[in-house]
Amino acid sequence: MAGHNKWSKVKRIKAVTDARKGKVFSRLSRDITLAAKAGGGDPEGNARLRTLLLKAREANMPADNIDRAIKKGTGELPGVVFEEITYEGYGPAGVAFIVKVTTDNKQRAAQEVRSVFAKHGGNLAQSGAVAFQFLHAGQFLVTRAQCDEDRLMEVALEAGAEDVISSEDGFEVRCEVQQFDKVVQALERAGIKTESAEISYIPNNTVPVTDVALAGSVVKLHDLLEELEDVQAVFSNEEMSDEVSAAANG
Repeated sequence: MAGHNKWSKVKRIKAVTDARKGKVFSRLSRDITLAAKAGGGDPEGNARLRTLLLKAREANMPADNIDRAIKKGTGELPGVVFEEITYEGYGPAGVAFIVKVTTDNKQRAAQEVRSVFAKHGGNLAQSGAVAFQFLHAGQFLVTRAQCDEDRLMEVALEAGAEDVISSEDGFEVRCEVQQFDKVVQALERAGIKTESAEISYIPNNTVPVTDVALAGSVVKLHDLLEELEDVQAVFSNEEMSDEVSAAANG
């Protein structure tokens, strides 16, 4: 796993086992509730909600769960009040981490995140100490099978995207956070399906990790943070070769 390599992360998520599907559903439910609260429960007028509903269906999330999550967001059903928090920290080898949390108990979330960092070679940092090392932006991944580069550039840039980056895996589209919904809508209208569409933290610089044992420690910290109940996403800036990554995950 390389923290900067979004394609690698998507492949890992798609390989999630049934044993972790409850966690996936819980994350999606919270995101759907927050999206419905912010932009309403009608996906036709709420691009972020529409994107999340596509993710939920791809994950085979039960329709009843989706419906309840939307209704909690719109106030049609009672529900807990979630708060979005971003934690910053450092892991083994000085790898920078950003942890996005959605919680109904800020104190519990902070204690759990802090404990995982402390027990696995890392530490929490003050707000702003890590974030400057990342670009906070909308990020979309599109396979080459979906469309060619010229067509994608035409659609994405017209919608306000800032960059289209080509790689052997496919294309990465980046946009300002404020333009995210507009780019989502433009890609949908053009019939271009994304492998991933989210507001992300993209490393400006990466930290090379070449030692397998150290790489294993970074991967373990990443995975343990991901497993926490309140954690929605983990971003990090390690750089690993395919060989080191395979050994670390093995």
